[in-house]
Amino acid sequence: MVTIEIGPYNVFNDSLDNVLLNGDKKVINTINAHSYIVAKEDEEFREALINSDILLPDGEGIVLMAKKLNGEKIKKIAGADIHLKLLELAEKSELKCFYLGSSENTLGLIKEKLSKVYSHINFNFYSPPFKSSFSEQDNREMIESVNNVNPDILFVGMTAPKQEKWVHQNKEFLNAKVICSIGAVFDFISESKKRAPKWVINCRLEWLYRSFTAWRLTKRYMYSTPLFLFELYKLKYLKKS
Repeated sequence: MVTIEIGPYNVFNDSLDNVLLNGDKKVINTINAHSYIVAKEDEEFREALINSDILLPDGEGIVLMAKKLNGEKIKKIAGADIHLKLLELAEKSELKCFYLGSSENTLGLIKEKLSKVYSHINFNFYSPPFKSSFSEQDNREMIESVNNVNPDILFVGMTAPKQEKWVHQNKEFLNAKVICSIGAVFDFISESKKRAPKWVINCRLEWLYRSFTAWRLTKRYMYSTPLFLFELYKLKYLKKS
């Protein structure tokens, strides 16, 4: 496993085989240009990312930053990629996976689709209330739903930065070996939203494809991309002067 220091973060790259499912609880998050910018203003989100056991480069901006600041050539690892990797491990070892987040309908579609492909995984699901913040009762019910199963892998899909902050606040109470925040991947699995075609991903244009799928994402990229490029410029040049 390669560790690359980018700003306040240690970004992990390359093989995950030697650090997953070894008995220690692991929290896996991802970082991209937008989350980097958001975390500059959101201290709790920044702490959640910094305290990740594994923080993956889910964005071409982070890949570019690693190259420009450290001369490191790293590979983007999207939430969908780590999800697939963990499912492959779970299938091989006949593990329990828990999906926390999204609607009952979406979770039903995920169960239907994944159960056909991964016959040796024990799948479990819970749909939390759709709220900007959870009450103490909500949290208790979410934690209990997970701990009643004691999953090997917990996938959390409640959009960033909400999901990362929730995991950071509650990880010590969760009985799961691996806790992985994967956001929009729940929609990709259920096919309520489409991930970019493989050739688009290989061309490093997944961000552009996603920006065309929703005005919300277009606005996000228009806001965060210039700020991120300026941040890269400051780290590369201004802090040296």
